[in-house]
Amino acid sequence: MDRLTLLETFAVALDEGSINRAAQRRGLTQSAASQQIKSLETLLGHALMLRTPRGVRATRAGELVYAHAQNLLGGYDRLTAELDAQSDQVSGRFKVSTSRFMAQAVLGPMLMDLDTPYPDLNIVMRIEDRLVDVVRENYDLAIRTGSLGDTDGVGRKIAELETVLFATPAYLDRVGRPSCPQDMQRLKYIQHHEDHTMGYFPLTRDGAVHQAPIRVGFTADDTDLIMRAVGKGSGYTRAPRLLVEEALSTGEFEQILPGYTAPNKDIFAVYPSRHALDRRHEVVIDGFLDHLRCRTCARTGSNAPDPTRSPLDLLPAIS
Repeated sequence: MDRLTLLETFAVALDEGSINRAAQRRGLTQSAASQQIKSLETLLGHALMLRTPRGVRATRAGELVYAHAQNLLGGYDRLTAELDAQSDQVSGRFKVSTSRFMAQAVLGPMLMDLDTPYPDLNIVMRIEDRLVDVVRENYDLAIRTGSLGDTDGVGRKIAELETVLFATPAYLDRVGRPSCPQDMQRLKYIQHHEDHTMGYFPLTRDGAVHQAPIRVGFTADDTDLIMRAVGKGSGYTRAPRLLVEEALSTGEFEQILPGYTAPNKDIFAVYPSRHALDRRHEVVIDGFLDHLRCRTCARTGSNAPDPTRSPLDLLPAIS
């Protein structure tokens, strides 16, 4: 067993706080993951991990090994990425993280379509609403909306999503439909944990910005839970129009203040380093943007913008 494999299993177990969850992420049985960690401890001659009823944590020696493991694993990924970048081949393992909404609406269907033109490309997609660290967790790419979070990687804004404020008609019947932004104070906002509203939403109408006050009633980091809370009439929320378009058309949800425009949500592509970019990143990001344009244009009936320019050249990176 190569030493990088042992280090990766050890690092993932500490990241997850559980050998079982680490085994699931690594595609191993729990006993195999446990044996790899024991092999690493034998190899290094130190106990690296404490096992408790609540999970696992590093010993003092384990903390030192974990820190070096991150550098070694990250360096190896950058090495392989730079080697791949020397050719135009689109092949090999490519690990992507994205949210549940992005996976279901855009990225997932697009990645499945890549099998025909690029049969040697092995996509590993993780659906996670949390903000992953692409460097520490060894991802090739993350597609994120709203916020970059804490990461040692490099982020690039590649698009924006139109968002809407909405609730159930029954909830609006009960609390009253706002007629102006100031009326939003009556409603309870169901908030995603990464939202940074500062107490107000900037709503735009006829070029003028109006600050709508926000009264938070519930905060969660799971989009499905937020949608269930809105569906039960606990309040309203903000989401990409693509996510709720069908529910708005059927009357399940009702847009709030339709005469005003809510802020767009930024979409970022995040990757380990500027040097890690290769042809695979370009293929995945270009394909993602093409699918997003198709979804948007199908709704609006407009023509798609010219997709020939690579998004990797459009905007400055944010590191």
